[in-house]
Amino acid sequence: MGKKILLEHINVPGIETYDVYRKQGGYTAVEKALKTMSPDGVVEEVKKAGIRGRGGAGFPMGMKWSFLAKPEGVPRYLVCNADESEPGTFKDHYLMKNIPHLLVEGMIISSYALGANKSFIYVRGELMYVIRILEKAIAEAKAAGFLGKNILGSGYDLELVVHPGGGAYICGEETALLESLEGKRGNPRNKPPFPAVKGLYQCPTVVNNVESIATASWIVNNGGDAYAAIGIGRSSGTKLISASGHIKKPGVYEIELGVPVEEFIYSDEWCGGIRDGHHLKALVAGGSSVPILPANLITKLANGEPRLMTYESLSDGGFQTGTMLGSGGFIVFDETACVVRNTWNFSRFYHHESCGQCSPCREGTGWMEKVLHRIEYGHGSMHDIDLLVDVSKKIEGNTICPLGDAAAWPVASAIRHFRDEFEWHITNPSEATKPGAVFKGDMALV
Repeated sequence: MGKKILLEHINVPGIETYDVYRKQGGYTAVEKALKTMSPDGVVEEVKKAGIRGRGGAGFPMGMKWSFLAKPEGVPRYLVCNADESEPGTFKDHYLMKNIPHLLVEGMIISSYALGANKSFIYVRGELMYVIRILEKAIAEAKAAGFLGKNILGSGYDLELVVHPGGGAYICGEETALLESLEGKRGNPRNKPPFPAVKGLYQCPTVVNNVESIATASWIVNNGGDAYAAIGIGRSSGTKLISASGHIKKPGVYEIELGVPVEEFIYSDEWCGGIRDGHHLKALVAGGSSVPILPANLITKLANGEPRLMTYESLSDGGFQTGTMLGSGGFIVFDETACVVRNTWNFSRFYHHESCGQCSPCREGTGWMEKVLHRIEYGHGSMHDIDLLVDVSKKIEGNTICPLGDAAAWPVASAIRHFRDEFEWHITNPSEATKPGAVFKGDMALV
């Protein structure tokens, strides 16, 4: 079994309550940080750990903290991005639901390190029951003296607020989240200035993901060097993976970064392999926004070496033969899956969730959805395939936020690796539109 940092106590009965969490060593990191460490000392340990943001971007968390501006007389804020809305990703939901005090403890430590006296957890609006769980955990922590005024006699004050999200995927983008938190429409902001300089209420702000913040207590207790020793190279530590699709054991798994992708799919410790009688056809490694890969490229690198569950290995080969770890939304497809239909479904999502602020995204996502719809339903032409590639190129890199890229990459990669399947839909419309019809051409199955 691999090292467990976040899910070590997840199955302990009553771990969602303060008393049980405390018995398992909970809040000892808060005591250590506030009594024996300076805020800068905590930041240094996080930098040593080398942990990269677990929300998808993969930017070093300690470096992000060190960028926070510290003007005199101006408040600073920490905002936890719990607006997990990426199709295929549900690990933050799992963590908040089952062990909420781990996030609360991480918020206290991280807020102390950043000099924030008021911090926010922004939870997607559909998860109201999770909001209630977090509010209960915060009340318990406050009653025990870990929140409020003069925490543990340290002189440090912290108020922690849970805020329901706007019910929009775009609010997962950090500046759109801040707009929503301020009571405005969740539109991304132009950058610069970045949130570290002008964020919430135009004050210096750090926005981090649930999984990232929840790791802070382990790093404080065990040291940044101990965390950096887990994993491989710049992909240090553990990662939560939301595994779904045509596998025997879907669920949330914590892996040490560096596990071979093939082992993660087929090992009984994790996904348990493809469902009986079927074979791996394709895989989305990091949530719906990352490029899809066929079976032969997801298990091996272009040079034949095993592909690993790391930021570097998954991106090896660029978008020609690689993909991204992203938020860890691991979606597995067997040979019964239709790539065209799946791509259309993703495009429907991105068209619906575009805020409409940027013309390339507003118009382009709708265009791609319509073209994919007509291919899927037997009205496409060969010209449509190149049209989709052209539209995706005109969206990518031309929007304020990454939603445009997130919409373009799945379409471009699906055509790059499964063009013959798109052509089959176009040349065999009567067969392709039959219920349950699936392309059975020359596929590299594993």
